[in-house]
Amino acid sequence: MAHLLHVDSSIRGDWSVSRELTARAAAAWRAAHSEGSVTYRDLAVEPPPHLDAVVGLARNLPPEDHTPQQAASWALSLELVNEIKRADTILLGLPLYNYGPPSSVKSWVDHLVVPGVTFDPETGVGLLGGRELVVLAAHGGGYGEGTPRAGWDHAEAWLPHALSIIGIEPRFITAELTAAASNPAMSELVPLAEQSRAAAENVIDSLWEPAIAHATHDGGLADQDDPEVLDA
Repeated sequence: MAHLLHVDSSIRGDWSVSRELTARAAAAWRAAHSEGSVTYRDLAVEPPPHLDAVVGLARNLPPEDHTPQQAASWALSLELVNEIKRADTILLGLPLYNYGPPSSVKSWVDHLVVPGVTFDPETGVGLLGGRELVVLAAHGGGYGEGTPRAGWDHAEAWLPHALSIIGIEPRFITAELTAAASNPAMSELVPLAEQSRAAAENVIDSLWEPAIAHATHDGGLADQDDPEVLDA
């Protein structure tokens, strides 16, 4: 049975564009996988502790040598890794904070990099490949080619490199200029913001269209108005 891991990280709650995009994507996934299951994790509500001098070396020591604090940190890493292992598809909401990812996302990734568990330390081969990772990114400003701050988006530049060691390659769907609707100084950019948001939503809606068509043909897709299917 197909399984989805849905991860949010925005601290903005109901005002978060990245959360709206992941919710839309989760609904589309459910519509295409009517018998699938979902695990939800909110990194903003329960951020994984950063790896510090007390627990950080747990991943480089035999479990029998762990201190109690290291054992707890190790157990959390395994929990987060197992969520990835169970998933066929992963959705990650990724806002841009101070031109980089939320620190909770950095910590989450650090917990996923475990020698001998998520990559082979001798060959460097990642052990979590074969999974679909869709990253729903939201930018308050614009960072594309030709803009004054082109190249300032260090979240999208960093994540593929950070995950490469465990064998996962992200696909990004991004809505830009999301602050235009609330920032008077950006009012002239509202049409571009709406265009960017609509383009992102169109891509999201088409992600699993072949699966939806197949389910419909087989009579296996639930009613499109069924809240059990569309509730994100």
